[in-house]
Amino acid sequence: MIDHPEQPPQGRTLMIDGVTHRYGGSTAVDDVTLDIRGGELVALLGPSGCGKTTLLRIIAGFIAQTRGRVLVGGEAIDDQPPNKRAVGIVFQNYALFPHMTVAENVAYGLAARGADRRTQAAESERMLELVQLGHLAGRYPKQLSGGQQQRVALARALAVKPAILLLDEPFAALDKNLRLDMQIEVKRIQRMAGTTTILVTHDQEEALSMADRVAVLSQGRLEQFAPPTEVYDAPATLFVNSFVGTANLLGGTLLGADTEGARVRLDGGAVIETRAPVGAVAPGGRVTVCLRPEHLTVVGGGSDGDEDGIPGVVDLGLPLGATVVHEVRIGTGTAVKVAEPRRQRASVLPPGTPVRLAPAGPRLASVFPQAA
Repeated sequence: MIDHPEQPPQGRTLMIDGVTHRYGGSTAVDDVTLDIRGGELVALLGPSGCGKTTLLRIIAGFIAQTRGRVLVGGEAIDDQPPNKRAVGIVFQNYALFPHMTVAENVAYGLAARGADRRTQAAESERMLELVQLGHLAGRYPKQLSGGQQQRVALARALAVKPAILLLDEPFAALDKNLRLDMQIEVKRIQRMAGTTTILVTHDQEEALSMADRVAVLSQGRLEQFAPPTEVYDAPATLFVNSFVGTANLLGGTLLGADTEGARVRLDGGAVIETRAPVGAVAPGGRVTVCLRPEHLTVVGGGSDGDEDGIPGVVDLGLPLGATVVHEVRIGTGTAVKVAEPRRQRASVLPPGTPVRLAPAGPRLASVFPQAA
């Protein structure tokens, strides 16, 4: 007989319904609505001051929103204090008690809820096995590495069987290599536990690699809520295109468009095929074309007699492992980044080399109406 792994328990849904929060005369969160599925891991992504931490604190019950509702499993929890919301939180600094052992830290939430000692011990042991730290149950936080402390904090949050797990910049204190390992580990644990999870981060790579869906926030407003590939490949706004990943922003004039795509004449004369514009713009209107570095390629030299491509001159070339990145100064004076796979024995083009650039494929560029 083949043993099939247990399916993870289905987490509870979370609805953030038209939530607004104001501090005095400023608006920190502006009419945000998110419908989060049970067991889903959603990242709140945005720059500092965009409202993501305020939204997290509203879900946790630390602050009361000015308007809107928070519902867990279809039931409003706005009137419930933080200790009644069945929400687990992992803070950026982990907040472990230094005078308690690992096992005691994990059991703390259960003890605070009145669980008996046998239940505390059993659940602490179970959660430490889940995070693969059962052998360190008797140690103190100061005897653990940063990654181990993070897993203890995660085990403590999960021990109380929260309906919602909140992760507040949980990897910020870790170095780059450990951060990647812990992202994978936390994702594994979250999947096994089946807990609906909200991750707050300003790190776009972290959000794109871990989340089932990403909510991009700017100045308190929701810019886009979609799977990571959609946020990266089909950004809903110019802000999302510029904030998530790297983008070259080029001015141009819309020649024509339909539901399949558009043709744009870039400043400087080159004509390229793009995606359909995001937003209303008529033929002849000014647009901003966004091309990611990997969506451009060097197609030849910079001879004025060659009409194809965008002429420019190499400012700088960098070999980055399997990728070569060139910064090319085009005729309008704009510096454009180009990222291409490093072919065997391929050399970096020296500064001053004339080149021509072209999209690596049709309709890769996103197009937005140019702000007045």
